[in-house]
Amino acid sequence: MKYNSHHIIVFISVFFLLACRVNAQQELPADKKATKETVSLYNNLKKLAAKGFMFGHQDDLAYGVNWKYDASTGSAGRSDIKDVVGDYPAVYGWELGGLELDHPKNLDDVPFDQMQQFIKDGYARGGVITVSWHMYSPFGKGISAWDTTHGTVASIIPGGIHHTLYKEWLDKIAVFFGALKGSKGEAIPVLFRPFHEHSGSWFWWGKNNCSASDYKALWRFTFDYLHTQKNLHNILWVYNTGGDFKTKEEFLERYPGDDVVDMVSFDTYQSGDPKKSEGFIKNTNSRLNMVGQIAAEKNKLFALAETGFESVPNEKWWTETLLKAIGDNKISYVLVWRNHGYQESTKRMHYYAPFKGQLSANDFVEFYQLNSTLFEKDVKNEKLYR
Repeated sequence: MKYNSHHIIVFISVFFLLACRVNAQQELPADKKATKETVSLYNNLKKLAAKGFMFGHQDDLAYGVNWKYDASTGSAGRSDIKDVVGDYPAVYGWELGGLELDHPKNLDDVPFDQMQQFIKDGYARGGVITVSWHMYSPFGKGISAWDTTHGTVASIIPGGIHHTLYKEWLDKIAVFFGALKGSKGEAIPVLFRPFHEHSGSWFWWGKNNCSASDYKALWRFTFDYLHTQKNLHNILWVYNTGGDFKTKEEFLERYPGDDVVDMVSFDTYQSGDPKKSEGFIKNTNSRLNMVGQIAAEKNKLFALAETGFESVPNEKWWTETLLKAIGDNKISYVLVWRNHGYQESTKRMHYYAPFKGQLSANDFVEFYQLNSTLFEKDVKNEKLYR
C-alpha cells in the first residue's frame, strides 16, 4: 500500500492524540520537569497503595547483624531481610550525612561510592530508593546534625552568613544524585527526605532551633536550587515530622507548600513492652489516619518513613503490633531502621529488622507472606518505573 501526504498527516495526528491521552493520565510531581521514570514512579506509587504497602529497611545491603559488605568474602548482595524470607525489601533507605564535608564514608560508615552501587543494584531489581541527610552544622566540621544552636537555619538561607557554603554542599549532593544512572543511562528516581523530624528539637533544623518561616525558606530554596540551578529532575520530595504531633495543624506547621512536596510522612518508634500497652499501636494508627486525610486532601503520597522496635524483643511484633499500627491506612511504605549489631557507644545490640535465628524471624515470615505487605519481588512485577 502506498501512503500519500494525507495518510501521513492522519497517522501523525492519531499518534499525537494517543500520546496526549497517555500523558494526560500521568499526574506530574512537584518538579514539573521530572524525568519519565520519576513521573511513572510517582503515579505508580499512588496506584500501588491500593494493593498494599512496601516494606523498607535502612542500609539493607551495606551490613547486617554480625556481617558487613565485602565483595572479597562473598557478602555482596547479602541482606538480613533476604536471609530470613528469601527476598529483598521493596524500599532501600540510605543516608548522605558527611557527603557535604567530602567524607569518603557517611556517618554510619557506608562508603559513598559503594552506596551508589547499592542504589543502582536495588533500582535494577525494581526496588525504590529513599535518602535522608543528617547534615553537619555549617558552624564547624565537628558539629553534627544533633546540634541545637538556634539560628543555624537562618545562616544558610538566602542572606545568611553561610549561604554560599550551603550552596557548595548542595553542589555535592547534586553530583551524587546526578551520578545515579540505570543501565540505559536514565536518572534513578530518589525519594529525598531532607530536614526530617523537624517537629522535634534534636536537630539544628528542629522546631525550637529555627522559625517556621526560616524552615520553609530553607526547603523552598533547596528545592529550587537542585532543580533550577543543578538541573536535577529525578527527585520526589518527602516532608517528614517526628511522631509527636497531635493535630493536622501541628503536622502542617512547617509545611512548605503543595508545589514543593510529593509525599507526607512521619517517624515514630516503639518503646516499652507492647504486651503491657497498646500505646504505640493506638498513637501510630491515629496519626497515620490524620496524615492520610492530609495526603488525600492535598493529593500526596504518604508513608511511615521510619519506625521500629530496637532489637525486636517481641516475638510477634510484626503481625501483632506493626501491622495493627498501620491498620487500614493506605501508606506507600513503612521503613525500619538499620541493623547495626552491637553498638559500643550504648553497650547493647542495635537493630530493627530480624535476621536468621532472631526471636521475631518466624513472625516476620508470616508478615512477608501477607498479600498487603510488598517486598522487592512484588514491586518488580509492578514495573514502577514504566
